[in-house]
Amino acid sequence: MAESATGKAQRPADGSPSARAGRRPPGYIRLMPHSRWRLFIAGSMMLAGCHTTRPGTPPPRTVAAALRLHVHDRIAAVPGAFVGVYYRNLGRPNDTLTVNADTSFHAASTMKIAVMIQLFRAVDAGTVSLDQPVTLENRFRSIVDGSPYTLDPKDDSDSGLYAKVGQPVTVRELLDRMIQRSSNLATNTVIDLVGAARADSTAHALGATRMRVLRGVEDDKAFAQGLNNTVTARDLAALLAAIEDHHAAASADCTLMRQILLGQEFNTEIPAGLPPGTPVAHKTGSIRGILHDAAIVYPHTSPPYILVVLTRGINDEHVAQHLIADISRIVYNSAIGSL
Repeated sequence: MAESATGKAQRPADGSPSARAGRRPPGYIRLMPHSRWRLFIAGSMMLAGCHTTRPGTPPPRTVAAALRLHVHDRIAAVPGAFVGVYYRNLGRPNDTLTVNADTSFHAASTMKIAVMIQLFRAVDAGTVSLDQPVTLENRFRSIVDGSPYTLDPKDDSDSGLYAKVGQPVTVRELLDRMIQRSSNLATNTVIDLVGAARADSTAHALGATRMRVLRGVEDDKAFAQGLNNTVTARDLAALLAAIEDHHAAASADCTLMRQILLGQEFNTEIPAGLPPGTPVAHKTGSIRGILHDAAIVYPHTSPPYILVVLTRGINDEHVAQHLIADISRIVYNSAIGSL
């Protein structure tokens, strides 16, 4: 299958507390131990009054710096890894982190979010119904020259759907399988219904301006010519925000899209770094050397947030999974004020 194809740790600035340690300011006077202790307490009380954050929560700049440092350190621990990250807390707009957020990656199956949104827009327009039966075929056409190609069940994470080839399958079943099991057969069938170009245009209109949805999955001729679906971390965050904010499609459709994403069956990346039972509406994507996850996370004790982690250059999938899970854990701890 043809498609189955650092940041550095930041150091304290010269004006940081660790850099100042050991320096004596102008006018320094050696104090007796008792007087020094009293001065220390007074200074500490003055500093404590400088911030208005909740008890146990560091000042915003400290939180942002710690988050960035921890994420960069974790990425740097994987030689050869190139990682894109976009994080935004939906309850605290200034609580964000971006790392290579505007760099394009092969989209793998994350582009299926854009296809899902376009499908619901077609439903809203009355051109498609979720109850509509579609005769399932394993035959598609390359965008290069229109030549036919088929999908191999062994390369599909949802091989069970191939047993239904030649039978009618509802659009709703195709949609669920496309997102929750990442079915390539379902994806290409849905793309034939709604059109890759329309999904691409809709994604751009929703703020995913660098995203490219050109074709279905496993079009080897297109892959050989570099005609690939691509995406940035910021693009996927824009699509997830549009779903969460109910402007990707009709409000009821956005609610249903979120429910479908919450039913994702592959949970070894972002969800693996979270406390058990934390709701996560997300879509993964992978091909050889590439692993992604794009999620809306719903902590039980703090506002929801969007986290997208895209990776390439990691040949061992388990290493990539652990990296994404660790970044997820770091971000979660920062979001709830425990970093």
